[in-house]
Parts: sequence; structure tokens; C-alpha cells
Amino acid sequence: MTVTDLAIIAGLVFVWGMLSARLEHFDMTAPIVFTAAGVLLTHGPLAPLGITPSAELVKVLAEATLALVLFSDASRVGLRQLRADMGLCLRLLGIGLPLSIGLGTLAAFMLPGVGSIWLALLVGAALAPTDAALGAAVMVNRAVPARIRRLINVESGLNDGIATPIVLVAIAGASTAEHAGDTGLGKAVAELALGLLIGAVVGGGGRLTKVGRDRGWVAEGFAGAAVLGLALCCYATSVALDGNGFIAAFTGGLAFTAAGGPAAKLVPFVEDTGALLSLLVWLVFGVVAVVPALEALTWQTALYAVLSLTVIRMLPVALALTGAGLGRPAVLFVGWFGPRGLASVVFGLLALEDLGEPAAQPAVTVIGFTVLLSVLAHGLTADPLAKRYGPRLAALPGTTTAAPAGLAEIPERRLIRRAPAADRRKE
Repeated sequence: MTVTDLAIIAGLVFVWGMLSARLEHFDMTAPIVFTAAGVLLTHGPLAPLGITPSAELVKVLAEATLALVLFSDASRVGLRQLRADMGLCLRLLGIGLPLSIGLGTLAAFMLPGVGSIWLALLVGAALAPTDAALGAAVMVNRAVPARIRRLINVESGLNDGIATPIVLVAIAGASTAEHAGDTGLGKAVAELALGLLIGAVVGGGGRLTKVGRDRGWVAEGFAGAAVLGLALCCYATSVALDGNGFIAAFTGGLAFTAAGGPAAKLVPFVEDTGALLSLLVWLVFGVVAVVPALEALTWQTALYAVLSLTVIRMLPVALALTGAGLGRPAVLFVGWFGPRGLASVVFGLLALEDLGEPAAQPAVTVIGFTVLLSVLAHGLTADPLAKRYGPRLAALPGTTTAAPAGLAEIPERRLIRRAPAADRRKE
């Protein structure tokens, strides 16, 4: 990347920061703006300016972003506070998510060019995690019941971490199939186990953070930076010891909150850093993935994308929430607002880097087009549907528009990392 590229990217971030609230009034979310900018800077009238990130830079950016996202997502989940809705969360994560991955894998296996069960599993698992920030208008709209917002928020915070090992095993399996005699699959499983252990140990440093703040050892200006360092330490330590860094980051986030308690309030610093990196990931998505996905687009891929956002997502959610007493409108609302976003993009970029373009391209094309469709569909429908159906959902039994004490800030604050202006505009 040249100095000119850096100047262009810095300028884009500045302009977005200055106009973000205004643009979001017109449903122009950060993923839409930065993906469009990436396309225009490489394939549109601004192409002469050029942005040409190296493969190594793309990999580092994708890995760092995913590590921070997994850590902050996991650390945001206060299991004790969410005890009242634990049953609904477990239904979505324990029933809905596996069914979505299974249906997505079966459908992807029938696509031309995919052919391998490992690539099909990669597509199904990469497109199963949801990204609540793509429906930011839903998460900050007080007309939508707090219970529904909280459910969407917690599901989004945990399903990317749960899907990550499946994606990594699928990539390892595809690599093994591509290179006969490769032991990548067994190695991947061992790395996952080691990452789990390292994340739990390093993330336990949240206890030291709490002790240090209670005794006045920590300068407030550096407390957030300390948590950022701990998040990166989870990832880097695991990679250095041949473990899986992403699982270590996710486990570290859970351990940090469990050990640190109130110290977990320092996580917004990590989320702000992740927010900046996520803007760059969406830019890279526009640069390297959108046009190739559109050029390789077939009617089967387009159909799969539509099914992924509807039947493959909404049917498992409906089955998972059967008998939960939420009512059909609420179940449909939760089912629709399962946008595919940052995690899916990063999974696609990692597959492209690890498997190489010829082998990974069929899967990456499906992932890329589905995410692109989701960015547009969910970004443009979030605000209108929240305003139209939020009051109807509020009238359902067991839902309220005001969040219980201690939970009111969760949906908004989590959105800092991916949609910084959305929550601040509403406060």
C-alpha cells in the first residue's frame, strides 16, 4: 500500500466521521458507504486513484479485525444479567444456528462449482453468523421492545464465535482435500483446543484489571488500552504457541468478563478500535470481492443468496422459537433481522488467502454476493420496519419498550464497533 492509498483511506474515514449521522438518516450505513467506495476506487470513475492492498495486508487486517470483534462480542455478554432471556438465547444458538449451518451447507453443496462438502460447509458456516450493526436502526429504536433488541443483540454477539471453529475446520478440510496427504484437519482440531485453553488463561487477566482499578494502580487514560492489549495478547499468544488465535480471542473475552466483572466496562475502547478496522474491512471487501463476485454471478448463486437471507435463516429461527410465546410477528421480525456482515466477510477473505483463488473462488463468490445483498436489504429496511412494526411488537405479551435496569445500554454500546454514529445520534 502506498502513501497515496493511505491518504485516500484516511480521508474517507474522516469524511464518514463528519457526515455519518446525516448519511444514516438516509439509511446509508457504514458498510454500504465503504463497500461502494472500495468499488468506485478500483472499478469506477475514481479507479485512476487506485487502492491496491497486498495479500499480506488483507490477511493481517482481516485477522486483527476478527480477533477484536470476537473478544468484544464475547466480553459484552453478561450471562448473569441475561438470565431472564437465557432460554430464548439458547434456543437460537443451540437449535437455530446449527440448523442454519446445516441447511446452508446442503443448499451450497448443490451449487455448480462448489462440489466439495468442505466448501459447502464453509459457505454454510460463514453465512450463519449475524451482524446486528447492519440493522442498527432496529437496535437503537426504542419502539422495538427491549427484549427483542436484546435477543438479536446477544445472538449476534455469540454466533460468530460459535461458527468460527466450524469455518476453520471447513477451510482445513478443503485444504486437505486439495492437497492429498495433508494433515491439516487434525492439526486444525488441535489448534482449536489449544486456543480454547490459552484464551481462558490469558483472558483471566480481567481479574488483574479489576484489582488494579480498585486499588488505584491504573491511570484511567490507559485502562482501555490495557484491555486492548489483553485482547491482542489472547490472539497473538495462541498463534505463537501454534493454537488458534480466533478461538483464543473469543474465549478470552468470555473469561475477561467472568473474571473482571465491572472492569468489562472498559471494552468500548476495544470496540472503538474494532470499529475503525471494520471500516477498512468493508473498504477491502469493495476493492477485492464485490466485482469478482458479480462477474462470476449465476442465477443459482443469486437464488442461494436470497434463500440464505430468508428460508435458511428464518425457518430455523421459527423452529427454535416454537413454543417460546413471542408470537408470530416477533419471530418473523427476529428471523428477518439476521444480517450477514463483518464476520462473513472476514471468513471469506481468510478462505481466499488460505485456499488460493481457484479453489476458494466458488465459495467466496457465494459469500460475497450474499453479504452484498444483505448489506443493501437489511441496511435499507431496518429503519422503516422498526418504525412500522416496533409498536406492534411492543403490544405482545412479555415485551416492553424499556430495557430492565442494567441492560438498557447493551444494544447501543455494542454497535460502536461497527456503526459508530448510530447510537450516538439517538442518545
